[in-house]
Amino acid sequence: MKNPIEDFKAVLPDTAEINQRGHLAIGGCDAVDLAEEFGTPLYVFDDATLRGKCREYVREFRNRYPETLVIYACKASINRILARIFEEEGLGLDVVSGGELHIARSAGFPMEKVYFHGNNKSEAELRLALASGVGRIVVDNFLELSVLDRVAQRMGRRQKVLLRLSPGIDPHTHAKTSTGIVDSKFGFLIQTGHAAQAVAQALAAPGLELVGLHIHLGSPIFETEPYRAGIETVFHFAARMKAEHGFAMKEFSPGGGFAIPYLRTQTAPSVAEYAEAITGTLKGLSEKLGFDPPKLIIEPGRSIVGRAGVALYRVGSRKEIPGVRTYVSVDGGMSDNIRPALYEAKYEALAVNKMLEEPAERVTLAGKHCESGDILVKDVDLPRLEPGDIVALPVSGAYCLAMSSNYNASLKPAVVLVKDELARVIQRRETFEDLLRRDI
Repeated sequence: MKNPIEDFKAVLPDTAEINQRGHLAIGGCDAVDLAEEFGTPLYVFDDATLRGKCREYVREFRNRYPETLVIYACKASINRILARIFEEEGLGLDVVSGGELHIARSAGFPMEKVYFHGNNKSEAELRLALASGVGRIVVDNFLELSVLDRVAQRMGRRQKVLLRLSPGIDPHTHAKTSTGIVDSKFGFLIQTGHAAQAVAQALAAPGLELVGLHIHLGSPIFETEPYRAGIETVFHFAARMKAEHGFAMKEFSPGGGFAIPYLRTQTAPSVAEYAEAITGTLKGLSEKLGFDPPKLIIEPGRSIVGRAGVALYRVGSRKEIPGVRTYVSVDGGMSDNIRPALYEAKYEALAVNKMLEEPAERVTLAGKHCESGDILVKDVDLPRLEPGDIVALPVSGAYCLAMSSNYNASLKPAVVLVKDELARVIQRRETFEDLLRRDI
């Protein structure tokens, strides 16, 4: 029998293997043993995959464009241990809330490498950002421009900012994750003249220093052409702003949104291909338009943590409907991974304790929550599953935990980091007492 790891290589962590017991192992740790020791649902992050992807982004972009800062998009998944890993690997952080900023602060992350995003930052969040010394605030709208200018002046600060623009580019991804189109809640539209108005207002604001422009087209983007189109739109806009207002674009960010395969049948551009498209376009346009090449900031999130994370579940009940479907229920679901219910996200599945067995049936993996839409994986071929078996969903490192909830008063799962046959809890499992902690 062919080693199944070869078939699933594109969606499993770098250290994944089948051990002598015929079980899936990650970071040298038997996944069945992890489930027994730490309980399920359990999220397992592989240290080697995580750090390897950080280094790949830094290497591929800086080799082509030395003035590049890689900042990790915390919305994909963040805690203090992950923040410290990103600091050790030389990355910055992209935060989108006071909560994410607080996590970064509590981890001792260097604030000058933090970029604060978001379409409706409160005045309290802006004050916290300035008091914390964040490196850049990415301004999304006119209200924020006015409030931030006022707050910065009151605090005796001149805050460096980027303006988030909406270039009207379709990234050819899911409608719920497209953000750079005309009909979007994010950013100043170039086509309506709002972006030009924002540049003029920012340049005139005593409390602000406009250093650059930012776009984010959406996620996941399986093509490189939208990045080229977005960069070209912004650079021509910047040339016009230079002529009209004397604006010098010292920094530019094309955002993130870099895709990764969730299924064996999917392919996505490599980091090198994204880097070549982005840096090549940036250098070419800088020369063509007579710009000093701006500092480049990229914001990978999913593509760093996605494949590093694997979710483990324990099999419970079965429901066989002859000629229709077989449901196999697991002890997690939409409370820890709402992506399939929210936007039809698809995953592979593996029988962790039966890795060397041939598929014997087609099943649908259902969650335990009181929703018919609580389906994790539909119609997947697996060995026959029995109560107590452990199944794994690869590529669960991004957005699952970040979007998790206590629906049905479920407990959020534990998270472990594995490396060199050792597993370390980096987030404990919630308890029933945690559910009551906010009650009065």
